[in-house]
Amino acid sequence: MSETDPKSKGTPAASDSSGPNSASGASANPNAESGGSRSGSASDSLLGRLVIERGLATQAEIDAAFSALRAATNPTRTFVDVLVDGQVVTRRQLARIRAESESDKSVLRIPGYQMIRKLGAGAMASVYLAKQLSLDRLVAVKILPHRYSTDATFIERFYKEGKAAAKLSDPNIVGAFDVGQVGDQHYFVMEYVDGETVYDRIVRFKRLKDRDALTITRQVASALKHAHAAGFIHRDIKPKNIMITKANLVKLADLGLARAMSDKKSAEAERHQAFGTPYYISPEQIRGAIDLGPPADIYGLGATLYHMLTGRVPFEGRTPKDVMQSHLRKELTPPDQVVSGIGEGSAEIVEMMMKKSPRDRYQSADELLEDIDLALAGQPLRYASRRIDVVDIASDVEGSAESEIQSPTKGAPFSGLAMALIAGLAALCGVLVLTLILLHVLKK
Repeated sequence: MSETDPKSKGTPAASDSSGPNSASGASANPNAESGGSRSGSASDSLLGRLVIERGLATQAEIDAAFSALRAATNPTRTFVDVLVDGQVVTRRQLARIRAESESDKSVLRIPGYQMIRKLGAGAMASVYLAKQLSLDRLVAVKILPHRYSTDATFIERFYKEGKAAAKLSDPNIVGAFDVGQVGDQHYFVMEYVDGETVYDRIVRFKRLKDRDALTITRQVASALKHAHAAGFIHRDIKPKNIMITKANLVKLADLGLARAMSDKKSAEAERHQAFGTPYYISPEQIRGAIDLGPPADIYGLGATLYHMLTGRVPFEGRTPKDVMQSHLRKELTPPDQVVSGIGEGSAEIVEMMMKKSPRDRYQSADELLEDIDLALAGQPLRYASRRIDVVDIASDVEGSAESEIQSPTKGAPFSGLAMALIAGLAALCGVLVLTLILLHVLKK
């Protein structure tokens, strides 16, 4: 399952780039219009690498383009011509790459930091690996694109992310170090996580084993417990926003959509607007509810756990609107009905995390953590369960029968025989109901 996120309004994650790490953009200046040379110059090689890193072409397509360039009989034909004529990329895409690479040059001018290479780029920011010279440590530097450098809304959101991250100090949350501005360039310095995202791991293994998925989910739930206690909701929990270090320590990243639960002004301003990623967004976020709480993040984490367990997202659609409508109205297919072998405890946890109504979900990360620990220990869950209390239902049926006998229809006295018949029919109905329930439970 490829996670090509249909985007709703909001800030995409800094980890949205899943391509290989690129070199620093300092020397990147592919002249997309003038092209390169017949033999394939250094600038052509750089252009080819940038095209691959942005996911516009594969290595095989770039190699084929170089072969076509060498075989061309027209001496004026360039590498750009080959790429465009072969429909590998468009001239507009090449122009955008050129503009971005020119913008990358200025990144090197942030005082106190030595840029090493670009780690990734999303629609709203680029992230670079850098060395903080004063402390001789590696950091990640998030840069707001120049096209947003005069947009007050994007600038405010960018700094809100940094301030929110700075207020959170937890082993399972990517740490924030600094925010600042150099000229018209806004930057956010954060902890560098040497590892991969949960999305990368899903792509690599197709799906994760129950214990691995629950262990990852437990660490994210611990991060959410800290964030919620500090008064923040994340609002964009998804596989690409969850990092895993080489030591298997899980860290929640990207607080670009984080909002203080006490921030009523922002909540009112965002009323009826959907902020989040459609594959993982909660129903109340889709509706633009102003009173979002911890259950919204728990839903997003549940959708992420579903993706880890099954290798596919909970709901799909042709458009972001289709996907979000499914979150609102379509019944969730239990994960153990999608993939056999998923434990009942894992499936029960996912189903409770993804209930349509926030009231029916785990109300806190603490409750979720308790059930995850029980599932990992192979014990019955406390909060989520498919089990039906047969004894309670039998008592309800019996009580209903007695009520009918003791309160017959007004004006229609019953003989002892009639009362006995009613009692017998009620008992028979009770047996049938219990039989159906037991068959249902056994089938599950």
